[in-house]
Amino acid sequence: MQAAFRTLSHWYMKSEFVTFKCDMNEGKDTDWKYKINKDGREFLAYNFYMDYRLEINSTSQGGEYQCFGRRKSSRYTKISNTVSITVLEDKPIKPRATLTARTTIIPVGGSVTLTCSVQSSDGWKYEWFRRTQTTSEVQIRDQQNRDIRVSEGGIYSCRGTRGNPVYYTDRSDDVNIEKTFSNKVVVKQQPNWPQIFRGETITLTCEVEEGGETTEWEYEWRGPRTPTQWTHNNDVTFRVSESSSGDYMCKSRRRDDSYSSTEWSEAFTLSASTSKPRATLRAQRSIIPAGGSVTLSCSVEGSAGWKFDWFRRDSVSSKAQLMRGNEANRGISVSQGGLYHCRGGRGDPVYYTEDSAAVTIQKQVRNRITVKLQHSWSQIFTGETITVRCEIQGGEGKVWKYEWTAPNTNSPPTSSEYRISRVSVSHSGDYRCRGKLQQ
Repeated sequence: MQAAFRTLSHWYMKSEFVTFKCDMNEGKDTDWKYKINKDGREFLAYNFYMDYRLEINSTSQGGEYQCFGRRKSSRYTKISNTVSITVLEDKPIKPRATLTARTTIIPVGGSVTLTCSVQSSDGWKYEWFRRTQTTSEVQIRDQQNRDIRVSEGGIYSCRGTRGNPVYYTDRSDDVNIEKTFSNKVVVKQQPNWPQIFRGETITLTCEVEEGGETTEWEYEWRGPRTPTQWTHNNDVTFRVSESSSGDYMCKSRRRDDSYSSTEWSEAFTLSASTSKPRATLRAQRSIIPAGGSVTLSCSVEGSAGWKFDWFRRDSVSSKAQLMRGNEANRGISVSQGGLYHCRGGRGDPVYYTEDSAAVTIQKQVRNRITVKLQHSWSQIFTGETITVRCEIQGGEGKVWKYEWTAPNTNSPPTSSEYRISRVSVSHSGDYRCRGKLQQ
């Protein structure tokens, strides 16, 4: 008996499948090995499967198919009948309308032109459709022309129609049209300081000015450090870095209509200074008169909005103590000697400048000071040794550092005694001293 070769059909379209079944009509199916020829040539080599599934993806797969069977235990071979497979071309593609727009933004008080077309064919009329994200689709009535003008934002599409009964093309792709409101928007900075430093925190606000429609708005930002999606918040707060410098713009749209918006605001340019500012401390004078005071002034050049912290320490090696903090006034009066410095702070969270350089303030005391010669000689001769003493009345028990002014000396002593060995004529003159109280 001849081997049987079967399929479900002899006519196939592209992307369909055909299954060949090779039946030897003798013995068990597992007694055989199978192969398939196409148009007299081997298509599938011998294997143990009597069924073979073929995906149709080309017209060249059409032809005459035949199967062969060979027993495993011998060289005995059987040949099947021939099966003819025909692959049909795809069905004609239904035309699709194409929707184009000269611009997708409707200017204030204006409109835009939409054009619908069907390529390489004539005789079409057109149907137009509009919807939004919150409203269902409606057909625009009495608009069969290929061009229409629209003044309302939304999602537009079209299709072509012709003949009787009417034949419809596939719907065009959607085109989003946005309407521009007359309201103007502006970007403002808070705090509104003329100079911003890296590390400070600022807020940019998108404000919708009056003059157009009054509505509930949402906002979109364009800039180096701003979100690109629509948000209900009209401000963005960030810590300034080098990458923050650049232009910032915003626009607004109605919350209930995502296809209507204002124009972009004018660019707000942020230029962040990369170097941290340093406070500068100046003193009215460096010596506090007895019973008086000295005015100190702290400033930060080229910027505004600062408050000031004031520090004092007794000596270079001692720890600075905060005297006053968050002072709005840039000047203070001090009546105590020491080493002073200041710094500026502004914003929330507070941004601090570098500390100023330290300024030394000395305080004069009311103690009376006299200079006496150790020996009350009325006449001094060349070659003698003398000692001049500095006495501070009322300063007993305190530690003083002495400063001398005297003729013919380059390195006066810092102690209370000025000793001169081998006096010469050049040592004649006035001798003065003052005491500096050691802390």
